[in-house]
Amino acid sequence: MVRRAYSIVAYVAFLGVFLYTIGFLANSVVPKGVDDGTVLPAWQAILIDVALLGLFAVQHSVMARPAFKRWWTRYVPASVERSTYVLAASAAVALLLWQWKPLPDPVWSVDPQWARATLWALYLFGWAFLVLSTFGLGHFDLFGLRRGEQRFREPVLYKVIRHPIMVGFLIAFWAVPDMSVGRLLFAGAASAYILVGVRLEEHDLKRELGEPYERYLDRTPRFVPGLKGKVTGASTTARP
Repeated sequence: MVRRAYSIVAYVAFLGVFLYTIGFLANSVVPKGVDDGTVLPAWQAILIDVALLGLFAVQHSVMARPAFKRWWTRYVPASVERSTYVLAASAAVALLLWQWKPLPDPVWSVDPQWARATLWALYLFGWAFLVLSTFGLGHFDLFGLRRGEQRFREPVLYKVIRHPIMVGFLIAFWAVPDMSVGRLLFAGAASAYILVGVRLEEHDLKRELGEPYERYLDRTPRFVPGLKGKVTGASTTARP
């Protein structure tokens, strides 16, 4: 019962932060968007924002590594390891959103209303696509509400590209009609992290899942449908 309650708390925290992030990057609905807040000298804002992004990257990557999991589960029950990971990641993102310093100078702004509407539609599509992709993995396993079996499977989206969740993020990061310096910093740093993070994930999964995953890498492109497997890189239905 306690484990279940803890898992629900972690999931609700993730859901709140996730929804807030959608509004944050859109500069809409939520109290503080990516371009809102006290404007500091650019060098100070960049240092703070890069540090916040780096903190999330370290937390998210280190806690996902098998060696860390083996060490961590000496002290945290395995039954709540995933929920603890989700809760820690949510806390890191919440801190980033709270302390983010704006760099509001414009980089680009799209004027035609049809183009703005198209980009906002793509923005929402990116978020919806990544959520849909989590259900291919086992949404409730991925976020710690259930303990799923670690095995290799290929849901429909994962037959087309290996990282549909990350493709959803990439679309959402870049498909906006108004790009400020701060949003560009967020999108650029987050995209770079994705490119590095998927390689770390693939390395771990090759060791854990063996030959079936190797064959999967050979036949399935990383991000772009139709490109050959290893040339573009991997995701899988096994959780990170």
